[in-house]
Amino acid sequence: LDKSNLPQSVSATSFEPFWKTWNLIDEKYPDHGISAEDKINGAISGLVSSLDDPYSVFFEPEESKIFSETIHGEFTGVGMEIGIRNELLTIIAPLKNTPAYNAGILPGDVLVKVDEQVIDDLSIEAVVGLIRGPKGSEVIVSIFREGDGEVRDIKIIRDTIKIPTLETEILEENIFVIYLYNFSQNAPREFHEALNEFKNSKLNKLIVDVRGNPGGFLDGAIDITSWFLDKGKTIVVEDFGGNEEERVHRSRGHKLGINNQDDFEMVVLVNGGSASASEIFAGALQDHGIATLIGEQTFGKGSVQELLGITKDTTLKITIANWLTPNKNLITEQGLTPDTKVDLTFEDLQAGNDTQLQKAIEVLVN
Repeated sequence: LDKSNLPQSVSATSFEPFWKTWNLIDEKYPDHGISAEDKINGAISGLVSSLDDPYSVFFEPEESKIFSETIHGEFTGVGMEIGIRNELLTIIAPLKNTPAYNAGILPGDVLVKVDEQVIDDLSIEAVVGLIRGPKGSEVIVSIFREGDGEVRDIKIIRDTIKIPTLETEILEENIFVIYLYNFSQNAPREFHEALNEFKNSKLNKLIVDVRGNPGGFLDGAIDITSWFLDKGKTIVVEDFGGNEEERVHRSRGHKLGINNQDDFEMVVLVNGGSASASEIFAGALQDHGIATLIGEQTFGKGSVQELLGITKDTTLKITIANWLTPNKNLITEQGLTPDTKVDLTFEDLQAGNDTQLQKAIEVLVN
């Protein structure tokens, strides 16, 4: 042990139990077949888990690879974002037109088992590793849905998942809709293009739908929100819990530049699958009175993670702060409360009856 690298709060003797355990494993369990590297990785994982924070995770090589594939936008799996809610592994959202979406997975479904393996004690990344697999292969996910009396098994065929960014539509009520599926690296550019379509349409009523949008990059959220707020207006505040001063992220003051700016009206659609960057975007527009939020309570993923390299093939994702809306409302666990609450049931979805979109149309037309 290199004592020179120890923090002042840790004495060298504190590590005696660790090394004693290490040596006893080698002595009493000589055929364990575990390399020194694996034992060190296991020790680091244990250290990080002592934080009792589901979003702070040490990625071993395979998990690090899975996470890298996810944030770069293409992988083989079923296409659903998983998070922690009330200490349960919960589906934040299935990505649109993916196997999970087409199989009927819904935001808020609680994940119980994967291929009959109980997952209570597994990390999010470990569960993702179980769900992913070769294209064309089958995986059975067991989920519990609020209102159901029992666990249901859903068979899903894995496929290559190309995460879409957005789509646009003009409704017959002369309302422009941007369906924003994530805040990826490409999202700011594609959103700008969508706003140009909106401008060219000569319309002045806009719906941005971030239902089922699990988030993405902070910079994407800042850039996209900046189209709707004057330069310098607060978009989100990073609260470091007293470890350092709050960091305020402000609007870059992009100019929307539409016709009839004074008559511009906007609705943001949200639900339990709207998380992280989606909540930053929607929360800022709600607090500044730019948009009416319609739908359901958002997920409440309001913690800030930083990704740090530990070795060439392992990484640490660690929580460094919490997000606050401009009005200093905490997003973590609480989420955002819509201005107009509208539920969308599974029966509505099956019948093609989008009650939340209908309410948005009603608000903008009347």
